Amino acid sequence: MKGARMDKERFFNAVQCVVNGEHLRAGIGTYGEKTIHAVLKNYFEPYSDSHERKIGGFVADVIGENGIIEIQTAGFEKLRKKLEVFLSVSRVTVVYPIPRHKWIISIDPETGEQGKRRRSPVTGIPADVFPELYKIKPFLGNENFRLCIVMLDVDEYRAPPEKDGLKRGRRRGYVRYDRIPREIAEEIYVGGEFGWGYFIPDGLPEEFTSYDFGKLSGVGQKYGSFMLNILTSADAVERIGKRGNSYLYRLSSNYGKFLDV
Repeated sequence: MKGARMDKERFFNAVQCVVNGEHLRAGIGTYGEKTIHAVLKNYFEPYSDSHERKIGGFVADVIGENGIIEIQTAGFEKLRKKLEVFLSVSRVTVVYPIPRHKWIISIDPETGEQGKRRRSPVTGIPADVFPELYKIKPFLGNENFRLCIVMLDVDEYRAPPEKDGLKRGRRRGYVRYDRIPREIAEEIYVGGEFGWGYFIPDGLPEEFTSYDFGKLSGVGQKYGSFMLNILTSADAVERIGKRGNSYLYRLSSNYGKFLDV
């Protein structure tokens, strides 16, 4: 599987613009807009006049020559009402960052003292987006919908939860303050003219089960079944019957070939 071409120099400039600007001078965890969101907004549209534009009663992160860009770091359910309006008038690209490699830095919110930087054993993969896609399944087959997955290497700043009331992270026993992107590793486009072929593994038979899909994708049968549920909503695959207790699928004529852009 290939990722789309990206501009590492433009990404570096976006990081410098945010990290060296007012954003982080306000202090880790105290700025209203989180750093990854701010960096990606500047990466996809450097011109601030195109940021935070109103349309149909909602505010879009970016409105430019490529349509509407919405950067969503989590919680795709918050996009549903926006997408109903935005997709009716424009192409919409939802940008979702996934940490590929992550380094953890503990921070004392009272003193600002930072602990030792250590690497997390967790590695992110593009298929991690599917739990979020489940929340917006009705929009995935819309011809105006596109998804851009941005794989990043990040520093994650954490603090003990008892020191303030910030939202807990995924693991118990800490609060995630902020994530600072350090490098862009891959930029993947699916949906619309790009199709969903990126997530279709090589070697699938003409008719296949979730076991076949999960094994060839490397995600296992259970997660493969979950992915197929969503890819069916995106009109990338079709459910055509059963083989024993397993559903049978085939690729839709609309699934699209992955385009390297």
